[in-house]
Amino acid sequence: MKTNQITTMVIAILLLRLLFIFIMGPMPQDAYYFFYSQHPALSYFDHPPMIAVILRLFTTIFGQNVIAIKLASSCVTLLTVILFYHAAKCFLGTEGATKAVLLLLSTFMVTILSLVATPDTPLLMYWVLSIYLLYQAIFKHKNSYWIWAGIAMGLAFDSKYTGIFLPAGLILFLLFSNKYRQQLISKWLWLSAALFLVMVLPVFIWNLDNNFASFKFQGTSRMNSASEMHLQVKYFLGLLGHQSFIIIPVLLIAIFYFVFRILKKYKFNILQLPPEQLFLLCFFLPIIGSFTFLSFVCWVKLNWLMPGYLTGIILISIYIPQKWVSRQVIFSLSLHILLAVELVFYPFPVHSDDTWYGWEQLAQQVTTLKKEHPDAFVFSADGYKTSAELNLLTTGFTYSQNILGQHALEFDYVNADLSKLKGKNAFYIDSEPGFTNNEMGDQSPEYLLRYFKSVKELPPILIRKNDRVVRKFLVYYCSDYR
Repeated sequence: MKTNQITTMVIAILLLRLLFIFIMGPMPQDAYYFFYSQHPALSYFDHPPMIAVILRLFTTIFGQNVIAIKLASSCVTLLTVILFYHAAKCFLGTEGATKAVLLLLSTFMVTILSLVATPDTPLLMYWVLSIYLLYQAIFKHKNSYWIWAGIAMGLAFDSKYTGIFLPAGLILFLLFSNKYRQQLISKWLWLSAALFLVMVLPVFIWNLDNNFASFKFQGTSRMNSASEMHLQVKYFLGLLGHQSFIIIPVLLIAIFYFVFRILKKYKFNILQLPPEQLFLLCFFLPIIGSFTFLSFVCWVKLNWLMPGYLTGIILISIYIPQKWVSRQVIFSLSLHILLAVELVFYPFPVHSDDTWYGWEQLAQQVTTLKKEHPDAFVFSADGYKTSAELNLLTTGFTYSQNILGQHALEFDYVNADLSKLKGKNAFYIDSEPGFTNNEMGDQSPEYLLRYFKSVKELPPILIRKNDRVVRKFLVYYCSDYR
């Protein structure tokens, strides 16, 4: 298949992504990070603040709506692709960089970044910007670029804690590179490090003020959970499955195959690698290797490895045959057409709260309940998903599972004084993703009676598509909050 045909198919994928902005409902992640943006802070319980800053900017300009949120993700991802092209051109030249961009655009990873607001969206933008700036500073000896690289790496960390792999990869490269090792004692490197520390100060200040809650949650608690688990091959197989989905199997196989061949060529002695290949590998292997190893003892989420693929794609773009690129793009286009069918017709309902469908209908019915009982507050207890969606799509504040004495992520830090609710009535909205019938429950949950004087179940909220019920929410009217 010729390059112009591949390019045409990639453009078709881009047009589908543009269409998805306007037909896809809000994912719970969209709503949760919008919740961040409506309560400005130096940082947040489970993530740094960058995604909140971006969403605040776009929703201020374009309004507090789903399209503005998805437009924010799409614009930031577009900047990521542009920066990726310039970074790839440093290593590959114009023709090689064009192939690398086509490969990147063919991934489902870009679709996710474009349509779902998560900390990964700004992380990848600042990640690839850092790669470009570090290349200019190290290989082109442009010392002033060390300043901008320090700032960019700090902003990557302000996006997501995974950004720490950037300075780690830099130090690793300098340690292993015979040619550039002297940069370790360069004043420019230390100035870059100082600027990195300045940029991440907001995150550290927030953690100091909140007993290091975020660092403990993302670091210590996760590591403790992993240390208590035994070897689980199913987690590793799950990792292979969802990474094949987001990168597309052809490209994923190509990345690991050609990285293996590169390492084999130099007999796995990384000290013998050409400096530019060593540089790219130092931002690929640590993050990919760390999370792959972790996947044998705990569940690794599909987005955790995303930054590593940026330099991985650049590294293998000069080796991957044109026919592989063709198969990758054909596979990707087919997958995006299937997604378009799912978004428009919803033939396969998602039996999970991690779905885009039904939240607007839920919000309309909850709004009706609130009008009938204006003094009652609303809460849910499925982590953050339903609460975040209702905060996005309805007026007033929807509480989370901290109402029932459970940890509730960022909801523990916003409107956290629950004493003001004492004696009030409430609506409890309980998502039931695996429902088997459309009826009310058999009895009121006993755990609600520990916090309310009485509980009465109301008819469930049923969400329909094409005359069939695809989602179900149980509704309870709870009296006299204790």
